[in-house]
Amino acid sequence: MQGRAVYFVAPERIEVRDRDVPTPGPDEVRVRTLTSAVSSGTERLVYRGEAPTDLPADESIAALEGDLSFPLRYGYAAVGEIEAVGDDVPSTLLGSRVFAFNPHESRFLATPGELTHIPDDVSDERAALLPTMETALNFVMDGRPLIGEHVVVFGQGVVGLMTTALLDQFPLGSLTAADCIAERRELALGLGADTAIHPESLDAPSDGADLTFELSGDPTALDDALAVTRYDGRVIVGSWYGTKPATLDLGGRFHRSRINVESSQVSTIDPDLRGRWDTERRFSLAWEYLRKLPLDSLVTHRVDVGDAARAYRLLEDNPDEAVQILFTYADG
Repeated sequence: MQGRAVYFVAPERIEVRDRDVPTPGPDEVRVRTLTSAVSSGTERLVYRGEAPTDLPADESIAALEGDLSFPLRYGYAAVGEIEAVGDDVPSTLLGSRVFAFNPHESRFLATPGELTHIPDDVSDERAALLPTMETALNFVMDGRPLIGEHVVVFGQGVVGLMTTALLDQFPLGSLTAADCIAERRELALGLGADTAIHPESLDAPSDGADLTFELSGDPTALDDALAVTRYDGRVIVGSWYGTKPATLDLGGRFHRSRINVESSQVSTIDPDLRGRWDTERRFSLAWEYLRKLPLDSLVTHRVDVGDAARAYRLLEDNPDEAVQILFTYADG
């Protein structure tokens, strides 16, 4: 069986290669991909060659082997259908819609335990947003917003927009979205932000932001996040800067501000919550919010996987137009 896979082969160079897909082993299934979501944050770092190559691709995802040096297959949001099963796998799984943390490729092998079954009332496109929703949930859980707090979210890419939409579910004092791109600010208002402004125009609320999220992917935004955060406030850093250094001005008010700066990343759950929360419970909550939040406006482009290079150029050249790009796999 032949499949097609997206390879990152050098900075800003993508190839789509044919790839043999073996017959499933006794405890495996073969999945035919229907759609997969492009991560505009992490995958752009890989595409640009700005991801650190001394780190594993992702220790929590079995399908991502090796490190982040070229050439590599990458991606972690595939939705597909089980089309073949091994001898020890129940045939009742045939035809099941599943989600997998798997690179962009038209067919792949997995064990049933590596797959997540998609609820019947969640569409393929919504299901492809599962990792983004799970990430946004993790940010909000780490931030622990309280009633009446003033919250600012820097960066309104897909994960920032979903975080804004989740924060709108809380009885906050105010919710401000900050992004350089006017179109994304409009999307943020549609998802519940009270105010959406350019970061350069951002003035701290009269009493400062109690909770600030830095989700822009731009290291310089971290200084801005600190600047708008009040005494004893919290800054949650969800951005991954890759090899880009973050140079901070910590010589002014920060020294006396008692601001708490915390990193947040979806592969782990806050130790304070692990007694009650695990990934299965977080998945369940992610499906709930994928059903109920108005997310259709986030998907701006659907690109055949054979034209994958165009998708990454869209993210680089047209960030005002490209928010969430999905790969399609019409011919398998």
